[in-house]
Amino acid sequence: MENLKTAMKEQNRLRLSTLRLVNAAIKDRDIANRGIGRPVADDAEIQGLLARMIKQREESARIYEEAARPEPAAEERQEIAVIAAFLPRQLSDEEMQKAVNKALSDNEALSLRDMGRVMAQLKELYPGQMDFAKAGALVRKALQ
Repeated sequence: MENLKTAMKEQNRLRLSTLRLVNAAIKDRDIANRGIGRPVADDAEIQGLLARMIKQREESARIYEEAARPEPAAEERQEIAVIAAFLPRQLSDEEMQKAVNKALSDNEALSLRDMGRVMAQLKELYPGQMDFAKAGALVRKALQ
């Protein structure tokens, strides 16, 4: 809420509209959860929601760039920066590789059958801090 007030005072329209979208998405999730008898969204669920919002905007920015429309692409990237501020710091590629190597050794993973255990450990230790699609590709590559 404080961020919303600050954006209003600064008259930062892009930040304000993005924060309103985030609030609306979280409220929609809470309403959907209540409808099926689940509690309000927890931190992990909200982080997943924010990560999906970022991926949607990355895809939109890519499409705008392919269509030679740099202004909307830049706007999407600015929205990504606003949303990303609410997520934990993402691991760099090097840090992700180290985490994957540690998880592989901790689980004594030797074949693709062990991939599930390795990914489960990564998701437990690094929630919201890495792109698990990239991590899965690194694990698969290491186990082949």
